[in-house]
Amino acid sequence: MIEKIVTEICKNAKEISYSLANATTRQKNEALYYAAQELEDNVDEILEENDKDLDSLPKGTPKSYQDRLYLNDNNIAAMADTLRDIAARPDPIKKILDYWKVPSGLLIERVTTPLGVMGVIFESRPNVCIDAGALCLKSSNPVILRCGSDSFHTCNILVDLFKHALRDAGLNHNAIQLIPFKEHEAVDIMLKMEKYIDVLVPRGGKRLIEKVSQSRIPMLKHLNGICHTYVHKAADLNMAIEIVLNAKLRRVSICGATETLLIDRDWGDDKIRELLAALWKKGCALRVDQYINALIPQLPLATEEDWGTEYLDKILSVKTVNSVGEAVTHIRTYGSSHTDAIVTASAPAAEEFLNNVDSAVVMKNASTQFSDGGEFGMGAEIGISTGRLHARGPVGLEQLCTFKYVVRGTGQTRS
Repeated sequence: MIEKIVTEICKNAKEISYSLANATTRQKNEALYYAAQELEDNVDEILEENDKDLDSLPKGTPKSYQDRLYLNDNNIAAMADTLRDIAARPDPIKKILDYWKVPSGLLIERVTTPLGVMGVIFESRPNVCIDAGALCLKSSNPVILRCGSDSFHTCNILVDLFKHALRDAGLNHNAIQLIPFKEHEAVDIMLKMEKYIDVLVPRGGKRLIEKVSQSRIPMLKHLNGICHTYVHKAADLNMAIEIVLNAKLRRVSICGATETLLIDRDWGDDKIRELLAALWKKGCALRVDQYINALIPQLPLATEEDWGTEYLDKILSVKTVNSVGEAVTHIRTYGSSHTDAIVTASAPAAEEFLNNVDSAVVMKNASTQFSDGGEFGMGAEIGISTGRLHARGPVGLEQLCTFKYVVRGTGQTRS
């Protein structure tokens, strides 16, 4: 039964992909505006379903995990704003990227087209339904969503409301579909749907990425965020404290949260103590290298495993280094190619770091928590791509497009 229904969902998405590619900008924008209104008109119902998901969590579930699932009035208002923001953006489809005429007289255009049917597999965050649905609709890509069992009730009502909006705008409601099963078997079936699904976007932990990687369907990886902030010896103390506190503690449950802090030993022991004290006072547990442990013996030593761990909690591993090069080497060894930042007043040091750290996002004097499609001015994101092909970093409207060549002739034949 599960296989039959999942296959039917995938077929439905493929069948409408061609008509959705030709949907008018007005239709797509109307659907997004209607969806925003649906959210605002049904806040109580959404929160009721969200409470069901929260109540179903096992006892002892970390607060950071609950934070990823929890919705309130402000969250829903933000989702509605996202829908309107995306509606207000230029349509990325049928955009002429370049054109030229060749000696044969042929006029050649490179024109944007949708990627095709998107399969988005994610855990926890119900707002992904809205972000992915809105971005895929505006870029004319049908989307099949598969949420985790933890957000099942919330995602169901969000997708139902979105479907109402699609119908009101005269669009096929199958442009956005949700897999109606909690069983892991549904994911296994999706991974075999290369006939119908064009691109997979997994958003979750390492185990999910490894599982999805077994599929023959092309994938935009949203790998775990082992992000680093490196405090260089030329860093201003106050700036370093503000940035590190924000990068780690603003929201510990997001993939752009800093998980490892690197500090130049030449920055000075007093400054190191002051920075770590600021983190400690905010309730952040620290796991440190031997140099810092000698300075502050009450702080526990980090293990080898800590350097490659995405905590998503108030835990931070801290290591001292002797140079920008050593910091870069550590990031290359343990990072996940997500987001890494340097704090420094030295322009040469900053450029060395930015040029040699090959992550999807590299930053100077800014919190890693800015690694977000909305903060980048893209309206929203379907994920942060940590791979190298097609798209890297926040995946927004433009990254959900490919292109084709349109060639116009006047009767030419090739000799």
